[in-house]
Amino acid sequence: MEFKYLVVETDEEGIALLRLNRPEAKNALNLELIAELGDAADMLARDEKVRAVIVTGGEGDFAAGGDIKEMSGKYAPDMLVAYGADLSGFEKIERIPKPVIAAVNGYALGGGTELALVCDMIVASETAVFGMPEITLGIIPGAGGTQRLPRLIGPNRAKEFIFSGSFYDVEACREMGLVNKVVPAADLLEEAKKLARRCIRNGAVALACAKACVNEGLNTDLYSGLAYERKCFSLLFSTEDQKEGMAAFKEKRKAEFKGR
Repeated sequence: MEFKYLVVETDEEGIALLRLNRPEAKNALNLELIAELGDAADMLARDEKVRAVIVTGGEGDFAAGGDIKEMSGKYAPDMLVAYGADLSGFEKIERIPKPVIAAVNGYALGGGTELALVCDMIVASETAVFGMPEITLGIIPGAGGTQRLPRLIGPNRAKEFIFSGSFYDVEACREMGLVNKVVPAADLLEEAKKLARRCIRNGAVALACAKACVNEGLNTDLYSGLAYERKCFSLLFSTEDQKEGMAAFKEKRKAEFKGR
C-alpha cells in the first residue's frame, strides 16, 4: 500500500515502523494523514508477519499538532462530518491487536500527544515535549485528549494539562505517568524495539487478549471487566500457544509460540 504522508516498514523480527512523513509541516496532522493512519492500522492489524508496531515521527518532531491552516476556516458542521469520520484513524491505531509503542522525539503537541495516547506505551527521547495547547486557540482537544489523558494520569493532572495549554518537558511527563521510558535521542528507536521484543517473545493470541482486556476494562465497570477477563482467560486454553507455553514451563525450556 502506498502512502503520501506515512512510511511503513517491517523488519525480520516482525516489528513494523510506522513513521509520520510530513516534515515540512512538522508532521502536522491534516485529514489526509489521519485517514492514512487508519488505512495503515488496518493493514498492520491484518498482516500476520507483523507482531508489534512502533509509531514515530523520525528524527524531527513526532507531530506538532493538528493542521491549523486546514481547520481555521471550518465551521461546526464541517468538523462534525469530516473530522468525526476521519479521526477514526486514531481509534484504529488503538485497536491494532498487537503491542503498539510510540517513539517520541521533539514536539508531540495537541493531536501529537493524542496520537501517542492511543499507543499502548510511550518511549520518549530527552528532547520530547508534550502538551495540549488547543485551549489557547479557543478550542479543546478533539481526538480523545479529554478522555484518554485523565484515564492515564488522573483527572486533576489532566485538567491542569488541558486547561493551561502548557508545554511539558519529558521529565515532567515521566513523573506524571504519561511516559514509560526516557532515553537519549540517538537510542530512541532501538529502545522502542527492545521494549517491543520483550512483548513479542510471548504468545500473540495472549497479547491480543491482554490488550483487549485492559482497553475494554477502562471503558466499563469493574465487574463487567472481570467477566470479560475471565472469558478471555478461559478461551486461551483452546490455543496451541497455551499448550506449548505450559509444556515448556514443565520441561524447563523456552516456549516456541506460533500465534495460534
